[in-house]
Amino acid sequence: MRFRRSRKTLQRSQKTLQARRCITRGTGTGWSSPRYAGLQATNSQRIEKLLDEMRDKTGSERAAYFVCAIALAERGRAMAIVTDRVDGEILGAPRGSGGFGYDPVFYFPALEKTFAELPAEEKDQRSHRGKAFRRLLAALSSML
Repeated sequence: MRFRRSRKTLQRSQKTLQARRCITRGTGTGWSSPRYAGLQATNSQRIEKLLDEMRDKTGSERAAYFVCAIALAERGRAMAIVTDRVDGEILGAPRGSGGFGYDPVFYFPALEKTFAELPAEEKDQRSHRGKAFRRLLAALSSML
């Protein structure tokens, strides 16, 4: 299968797949990654703004989660909609060099590492995105 890629959409003939990712604080407020510190902000600038805003937060106030929602549609009709999430917390400083976005400050307690410290294969098994895409594959296989 070959897909044409745009910013948020993968397309093949009449099928469209949309995925959206955001990080949300456990306090109930959240932000969408691309716009959080401005459209031109770098990952480092977004992280810096996040850490500055959370400077005085402790314990459960640092709880966070990543969410991935994927919708597959054909000719404007939803064929599958799946979501998944991964829970963690925001550290006070970045750790690790892998991944992207907020991975260096998103701590995954089950492995005692940030997402930036995980090998790609392990991150794929644990991440919101990996879990959501496995759900989508399961939904697609039931349609065949």
